[in-house]
Amino acid sequence: MTLDHPVLSSLLPVVLLIAIGVIAGKARLIRGEAVRDLSNLVFLVLTQALLFRTMSSVHIERLDFKSVALYYLVAGALFIALLLIQGLTSRSAVLALAAIFSNTLMIGVPLVSLAYGEAGLVQLFTLISMHALVLLTFATVVLELLVAHEDARSARSEPRHLLLTVGQAVKNAIIHPVPLPIIAGLLYAQTGWGLHPVIDRPLKLLGDAFGPVALVLVGVTLAQAAIGAQLRGAFVISLIKTLLHPALMGAAGWLAGLRGMPLAVMVVAASLPVGANVFLFSQRYRKAEDLVTASVAVSTVLALLSVSLVMALLPKLPG
Repeated sequence: MTLDHPVLSSLLPVVLLIAIGVIAGKARLIRGEAVRDLSNLVFLVLTQALLFRTMSSVHIERLDFKSVALYYLVAGALFIALLLIQGLTSRSAVLALAAIFSNTLMIGVPLVSLAYGEAGLVQLFTLISMHALVLLTFATVVLELLVAHEDARSARSEPRHLLLTVGQAVKNAIIHPVPLPIIAGLLYAQTGWGLHPVIDRPLKLLGDAFGPVALVLVGVTLAQAAIGAQLRGAFVISLIKTLLHPALMGAAGWLAGLRGMPLAVMVVAASLPVGANVFLFSQRYRKAEDLVTASVAVSTVLALLSVSLVMALLPKLPG
């Protein structure tokens, strides 16, 4: 595999950014006490700009939702299955999210561009436009429900009525650093006004900084984490994310009649490593932070093999 191979050229920058973060963490250029502040910077500033700007140009009526809807059905089914297997806890929800949430932006875009060209990118952008809105909002609602349940149990008080709990969870999920800019951007897009360059340029600069800063932060956290203790769990999550997820997507897509480019892009998207947003979720909710950090790193390295395997097997599917 040469350096200009689509998989290698897409994944190596991610591996290098994480490695830079590890070096910075080991050298204490970024100290442990600064990690939470950097996480807030990424989660509360950079992510906001990226999500709002991305969604501000999405016109729902122009999108082809058939293959994308199937992608989310497969991801949602896998999320629920993993949550039930691991137990209904907020920690399990974060780990289940890690097993279904792909790095579609930093790795997916260059990979699909090199492998499938503009037609593939159009398909991927349809998925990306709704990726955070669907999966992160769904995960946020589940997490808020589980956190509310856990808080009620830990306080040893009478649990609130189910409708009140659901209502509070939905409110917390909407007034939240991830779904809120997505919903705001999507609503703004329907006006057709577009973003003036004075607004668009700073949003683009902030959004462009999200990927590199988030991955360096993963590396910094990795340098401070007991990675050896998390290696087995991270490997299991990585196998589910990079092998089981695309296998389920491929089988469901083929049975549903998807063929050619739509099927290929959805399966490749499912085979991508864990996205940095999951790391930020674990930081925000303070659940399984070391394990999720290790999973982002391990799945990125493992994807060098798994994505290559997926792309090699796709043409062999019966037509």
